[in-house]
Amino acid sequence: MFSKSKINEPGPKAGGQDTTSAAPAADKPAIPPKASTPPVPSSAPKAKPPASTLSSDLVIKGNVRSTGDIIVEGTVEGDIRAHQLTVGEGATVRGEVIGDDVVINGRIIGRLRGLKVRLTATARVEGDIIHKTIAIESGAHFEGSVQRQDDPLATSSKKTPAAAPAEKG
Repeated sequence: MFSKSKINEPGPKAGGQDTTSAAPAADKPAIPPKASTPPVPSSAPKAKPPASTLSSDLVIKGNVRSTGDIIVEGTVEGDIRAHQLTVGEGATVRGEVIGDDVVINGRIIGRLRGLKVRLTATARVEGDIIHKTIAIESGAHFEGSVQRQDDPLATSSKKTPAAAPAEKG
């Protein structure tokens, strides 16, 4: 206790304001690192997440939608919409495929819409392709029509009005 009183006495005698200002100064530096830590994680989500992979033993019956990238190695019976979509060699998709950047190595049965569409030599597509740019490698099988549009992703709005009159009539 005697030593505590010595520590306490010189502090107030030397200047209670200095000791008090030193303590908040010690608290303040501890707070800013905590405050600077959250902005670092908030910038981390800005980093692009890895692509979602649907493995070869996976069968999906239903629609798949992502704002990120998808790699399909299995079978999807439904529509797929993604930013970047890659259909693997052994993959099969029965439905509409929509994406900004679409690479087909496997089989698609249905409409394909994309800003950039690439059919590799192993691609098998049965359906119409609506694109802004397209590349078809030698050896790719394609059965359907090809149509160029400046905004091929906007054609879904054309699909909805066609369905609306059918419901009314």
